[in-house]
Amino acid sequence: MVFSSAVFLLYFLPIVYLGNALIKKEYSNYFLLSASLLFYAWGEPIYIIIMLASVTFNWIFGMILDRITKPHGRKIILGIGIACNLLVLFYFKYFNFFGEIVKKIFGKEIVGQMEEISLPIGISFFTFQAISYIFDVYRKDTEASKRLVNVALYISFFPQLIAGPIVKYKDINKQINERSINSDGLYAGFKRFIYGLGKKVLIANVLGLCADKIYAIPIDLLAGSTAWIGAVAYTFQIYYDFSGYSDMAIGLGKMFGFDIQENFNYPYQSHSITEFWRRWHISLGTWFREYLYIPLGGNKKGKFRTYINLGVVFLLTGLWHGADMSYVIWGIYHGFFAIVERCGLKKLLDKCKFISLLYALIIVNFGWVLFRAESLYIGLRYLKHMILPWKYTYTSVDIWNYMDTKTVICFLLALLGAGMIKDFCPPRVKNKWKGSISESIYCICVLILSLAAIASDTYNPFIYFQF
Repeated sequence: MVFSSAVFLLYFLPIVYLGNALIKKEYSNYFLLSASLLFYAWGEPIYIIIMLASVTFNWIFGMILDRITKPHGRKIILGIGIACNLLVLFYFKYFNFFGEIVKKIFGKEIVGQMEEISLPIGISFFTFQAISYIFDVYRKDTEASKRLVNVALYISFFPQLIAGPIVKYKDINKQINERSINSDGLYAGFKRFIYGLGKKVLIANVLGLCADKIYAIPIDLLAGSTAWIGAVAYTFQIYYDFSGYSDMAIGLGKMFGFDIQENFNYPYQSHSITEFWRRWHISLGTWFREYLYIPLGGNKKGKFRTYINLGVVFLLTGLWHGADMSYVIWGIYHGFFAIVERCGLKKLLDKCKFISLLYALIIVNFGWVLFRAESLYIGLRYLKHMILPWKYTYTSVDIWNYMDTKTVICFLLALLGAGMIKDFCPPRVKNKWKGSISESIYCICVLILSLAAIASDTYNPFIYFQF
């Protein structure tokens, strides 16, 4: 079940909200947990067992960590807990990937015939949340919950279960125990949800269809100009798709009394790759910094060690996104530029804002080509057509096969919404807009257009569901 589906919007959300508002406050966690499990089971009921096992396992390990006082014993328990979580993630997401690598190195007879393993939806997200729970208990940043339902709701809460943002238990435990639901929260949450729904349905879906059509063109028939259109279309699609989902998750959280952290801050306005990762998928970047980069030593053990730590983080960031060499190379690619910027490039970029902005946009855009392409080989050939467009001018594909008036309008809206409106709109206009009748009318229009688009179109993918 996706947020931008008729089943969710017309049935699931209204029933869950009204049910939660009508029941006694002390039963709210149980009710929301039941709704979250139903939400997850809607798509693949068998894998709910995996999530429930993860919840129970990590709750038990949190209780054990809370009782052990000796540092050495606590480290052992933490290590076992993290290892078990990662082993489950490894089996479902990476077993075949690394099995194929072993097969290529040592021969097929060593590994044998490998069966396809289905990937449970959202396993990367809820596994990372589970690890952060026991890690925070180990560091005594939060107390272990004695109530299983609290940990279960934290890991499985339906607004951010499938594709984040990744939430830390220490940031939300008080809200699980005590929260208030009022008309202000409902209004603010519903408004934020509509903004996200509009991003997803009215912009991301249209540009995504354009990108899909272009990436489906045989590479030998791909003109350089067409390659650029496809790359830019996907660059906007993945931003509006994922940030739209995050907006909807944050809005839903507010409707139920939870404050979920922001996940995007206009990343395409970044002036470096380092800044891009402070603005893009903020919850993932924060997780890696807090639970991997800093424990590895961060930047406190010399320049060389800092570069190694950055390389490890970005390598694993790429691998987190998927079991494919394209994702691994994409992570290494971003890590390379982050390290080069630390070596001195950042100081040069700071001297000219326009050049630094253009640099960051090009690097990110090229990176998304590697991320989106069917294989690393296709991705590299696609980039060649972009870098040398004058060598690839012939195409038998008519431009109207992937571009129409609606797509052109969406490109313009995407450009404006990526930061231009924020920059050029005076503060007094922004303040008047927030909470105004005009904004309410705008939200109603966006909602009506989104519902109409959902009813009339079957193209409605969520990119980050696969992770």
